[in-house]
Amino acid sequence: MYRQKLLVVANQTVDSDELYDALRERTERGPLSVTLLVPQDQQAGLGHRVNASLERLHAAGIEAEAMLGDVDPACAVIEVWDPRRWDEVIVSTLPTGTSRWLQIDLPHRIARAVDAPVAHVEATPAPARTTV
Repeated sequence: MYRQKLLVVANQTVDSDELYDALRERTERGPLSVTLLVPQDQQAGLGHRVNASLERLHAAGIEAEAMLGDVDPACAVIEVWDPRRWDEVIVSTLPTGTSRWLQIDLPHRIARAVDAPVAHVEATPAPARTTV
């Protein structure tokens, strides 16, 4: 069976329930391979959130890996995009009104740059997880 390959661009929403649910829903259509592309920034705790997201996806049986990209999310996608490696891009953003990525029309900018389907998931950041 064909494994759909997704490039997921996310930062503050990388470990959100909405993104997780959207990816789990995709598994109903068949197996997935997900690459989380996280634009580099100085946000504290981002590494823990990326690892938490990967663990959650793996536990759901979703093949997943993560990579850091350019601080500009559009540049990050353009720099790594390879149509032989991915079938679609998913852009995960904060809600309208608070998302800088929506203010710069990121999903449409990426769609024009990669000539591939681009989906948008609006999400809220997962609550901070305490580590013991």
